[in-house]
Amino acid sequence: MGKINIFIFFLVAPFLALMLVSMDFVETSSALNLPLEEVETDIKELHKVTEDFHEDIVSLENQIYKFHEVAKDQRETFNKQEGKITELSDLSDKQKKFSEDIYEKKILEMLGPAIKAHISDKVEIKIFELKELGYRGYIAKVKLFDPSAFKVAIAKDELGQVETVSSMAKRNNAILAINGGGFFSTKKNGKKYVKMIANTVVDGKLLEPFYQDDENFFFAGINKKGQVIGTVPKKLEDVLNLDPYQGVSFVPMLLKDGKKIPLPQPWKETKHPRTILGRYSNGDLIMIVIDGRQGEWSNGVSLERLQNKLLELGVEDAYNLDGGGSSSFYYNGEVLNRPSDGRERPVVNSILIYP
Repeated sequence: MGKINIFIFFLVAPFLALMLVSMDFVETSSALNLPLEEVETDIKELHKVTEDFHEDIVSLENQIYKFHEVAKDQRETFNKQEGKITELSDLSDKQKKFSEDIYEKKILEMLGPAIKAHISDKVEIKIFELKELGYRGYIAKVKLFDPSAFKVAIAKDELGQVETVSSMAKRNNAILAINGGGFFSTKKNGKKYVKMIANTVVDGKLLEPFYQDDENFFFAGINKKGQVIGTVPKKLEDVLNLDPYQGVSFVPMLLKDGKKIPLPQPWKETKHPRTILGRYSNGDLIMIVIDGRQGEWSNGVSLERLQNKLLELGVEDAYNLDGGGSSSFYYNGEVLNRPSDGRERPVVNSILIYP
């Protein structure tokens, strides 16, 4: 209010000065025999204008005070609303955490007790044994806290080469690894060259020109936020739109958004070793290797039966990576599964998880 009074003083000061001058003018006009009646009339009108102006100033002062009070009330209301919003946000976070905990508990109940585990600021890994009638293998459930913990490694860091999964894992100081995309042998410049099937992305870069044909090869991996991605691309933009960070290709896609994808007839019922990359609805990764072609140990599994098992485990998206003799599951210095060749088969790339 002090600032308002100062403002009013400076506003009125010129008129006060004018009144003083006018009073002096009356005395002077008397001495000079000026028409006093006209002067007095002018002075009365000036007084009236000044009084009206003063009333306007008082009214303005009252309005400013009321505005100040309204603004004060609104600020108090805003602070209360902001506090309520914070309370609701905290409650929502608690409910979300509670829901996530329930979901996690259900997943773990379906997977059974973990046989191995690792947690750091980058990743959480839990390893489970998979034992079903006719086949067995290993499952890794992975929470990525940092996308850089997931990487596609290229054999010997050079296109056209092959290397075992365990060798790639040890060379890159990974704690977990499975074999990745498909490949085939050809010749380049008269020498053997092992080519990756379809499309492979490492550190956000497509390693070879975009490839697409009638085989419906999928592209699957993670994006730069660490989320599992996958599609059957028909053009380069289909891959780029996924914002890919790491990824490999093979066939077929098994599940999308919790629904089975129709399988090619030759793939439906034959039993083989399998390697799977998938996603739970909470964003966790699932990595599976199933042994096969080994009599009483494990006969392998058909993709049709595998689809049912994945749905039973609560998996939302799933991709069938290169299988057969390529299927390898490495964890913390050792190969846990039993590759069907009796030893690890050198492959063209692997999916690594860093500790």
